[in-house]
Parts: sequence; C-alpha cells; structure tokens
Amino acid sequence: MENNVFEQMAKRYDTEERIELAKVIVNEVRPELRNSQSKSLIDYGSGTGLISLELSDLVDCILLVDSSKQMLEVAKAKISRKGIANAKVLYSDFTQETPELKADIVLMSLVLLHIPDTNKILQELFGILNDGGKLIIIDFDKNDKIQHPNVHNGFSHEELKKRLSDVGFKTTEMKTFYHGHRIFMSQDASMFISSSIK
Repeated sequence: MENNVFEQMAKRYDTEERIELAKVIVNEVRPELRNSQSKSLIDYGSGTGLISLELSDLVDCILLVDSSKQMLEVAKAKISRKGIANAKVLYSDFTQETPELKADIVLMSLVLLHIPDTNKILQELFGILNDGGKLIIIDFDKNDKIQHPNVHNGFSHEELKKRLSDVGFKTTEMKTFYHGHRIFMSQDASMFISSSIK
C-alpha cells in the first residue's frame, strides 16, 4: 500500500457514520468471541481500533495491526484514554512481510476488499493462527454497482468459501447480517460475517 491514503485520513477517520457502522459490526462479532477469555486476538487492518477496542473485554489480549502509522497513533491514544490494559499496536503490512506472530483469533473487518491478492493474505493469516484457531472476516457482499481500480467490489460467499477452503480452513460459516444505506463507496450495500476454523 504505497502512498497510503489511510495516513491522510487517520485524524478524521472516526466519523459518525463509521462509528455507527462499527457498532453494528461489534454487535455481530461479540457472539463469535464467547468463551474466549483466555484467547489472543489479532485485529488485522485495525485502523483506529473502532471495532477491536470494543471487544477487549472478551479476550485475553488484542494486537492491533495496521500498515498506517497514523491510524495506530489514534488507536494508541484511545487505548491509553480508555485504560485498556490488554491491547497493543503493531505497525506491519502482512502483504509485504509477516512477522513471527501466533494468535487464537484473527479479525479482519472491511479490510479484505482493500487487498489485491486475496489468496496471499488468507494464506498469511492461516499461518498465524494456532491450530483450531478462528478467522473472522467482515466485508461487503459482491456489488456490481461498484467499480474501483484499487478495491474489490465485495465478495461472493461461494467464491470466498472456496478460497478459504483452498488455503486449508476446515470449516467456514458465512451469512449476510446487515443492509445499509450508502455504506460502500456511497452505494447501498450489505455486509457478511464469515467464521473459519483452522
């Protein structure tokens, strides 16, 4: 991600719309983290931590990973302001190089659409997960109204399930959980949650 647009957006990233959308996502992810008090979570492409910092009470520790230093600065400020003792940040881009990390759960919320090589990132995340670990993906359903050179126009469930299975995930459950007005590149769109077990 050269010329990282998220660096410029970081300070004003947490708009009212994004905060509202994050609440919807947090409510959907929370049940996925039942009985995870002893587990480690990596939020890949965490941005300012809008999602994962709201989940810190459900897991043992959270690592927010992002390729934008500015986004992580905002996240760090939130962590210290809210006194969240079990959250850390890491500046990294797994599409370039993946550090030696292990986690029980990896969360990727509205990030996959920004990564050109879907298979490569799924492979990297599979490698980071402990056996029996869980990959939770939230993203947009395929949307033909959207055309952008740097962004996937969402994902078809069948196609993504096949990719996850090809990478090595044993099971994947996927469902659409939200339809919103102008939430994806100013178009009405729906979001899905996918949960895959290694």
